Amino acid sequence: MIKTRLFASMLLLTIAGGWLAAQNPPAAAQGSPDGQGRGGGRGPGGRGGGRGGPRLRKTVLIWADTRNGIAQHDSVTHAMSVIERLGYESGAYDTFIRTDSNIISYHPLMTTGQAASGGPSLANVDAIFFMGHREIQLDDQQKADLLKFVHDDGKGFVAAHVALTSMNSWPEFGEMLGAQYDDHPWGTVAGTVINEDPAFPATKHFPPTFNMTDEFYQAKNLSREKSRVLLRLDVSRLPPNPNLHSTNGDFPLAWAKTYGKGRVFFGSFAHASRTWDDPDVYHMYFEAIKWALGMTDGDATPRAYVPAAAPAR
Repeated sequence: MIKTRLFASMLLLTIAGGWLAAQNPPAAAQGSPDGQGRGGGRGPGGRGGGRGGPRLRKTVLIWADTRNGIAQHDSVTHAMSVIERLGYESGAYDTFIRTDSNIISYHPLMTTGQAASGGPSLANVDAIFFMGHREIQLDDQQKADLLKFVHDDGKGFVAAHVALTSMNSWPEFGEMLGAQYDDHPWGTVAGTVINEDPAFPATKHFPPTFNMTDEFYQAKNLSREKSRVLLRLDVSRLPPNPNLHSTNGDFPLAWAKTYGKGRVFFGSFAHASRTWDDPDVYHMYFEAIKWALGMTDGDATPRAYVPAAAPAR
């Protein structure tokens, strides 16, 4: 009798469980265009179409090696998740997220020295979104591969905030990115940003001037003969600072450039995690990625610095 009751109870639980599952499908399967869940079906041969299937979307490698970071930025994790979400929810691109730098190669290796099996490499992604910290260990071949990826293969490279501090001992990387890190004179401060190019895809949603609170990075070795500055900080509205190295008021915050056949974008935003929830900020990077992928057009022709007109008295 006990066994009969136990069997009956188990049967009822099984039936009830099946009914509940039918009424509430797994969250991963809801809203998926291919019914395979978030990122489902992306294999080494397909990326968006299943293992060995057709390639349906562009692919972005989100790369953030923070091992040698000084005062590591807590915002990096949230920033990477935002960039991934934007691609997934819009259907614009697929992503790989990696915090190791071994994959910056056309032929990545495992720690054993054997060829890596599957996963991202410079041979199967279309652009990089980069938020690495300080000195990142790449060997000579990896450095050559990264420059080739952008310069020769015409792939995209989008970098944000702390990325400007990366690999300052490697001049060619600074040449590709357009500048190198040179302090943040005021720390986190409320500032006024000037939109120099309201026609560029990544900045056209910004008004001519707008307020932003952030840790604004000062750039060195930036040439307006090689990069098109899109946004700059209005330093005339900030208190004097001995660490401000610009003598003419030029303080670029975002720029676009071509590097060989490739497209490169850098944006100084955003230091705090919550700033990545600002639609204006994440929309800038989303549009920058689409531009870097060649999905949209934008003029990256360099332009000279034109100081803002002095206010009327």
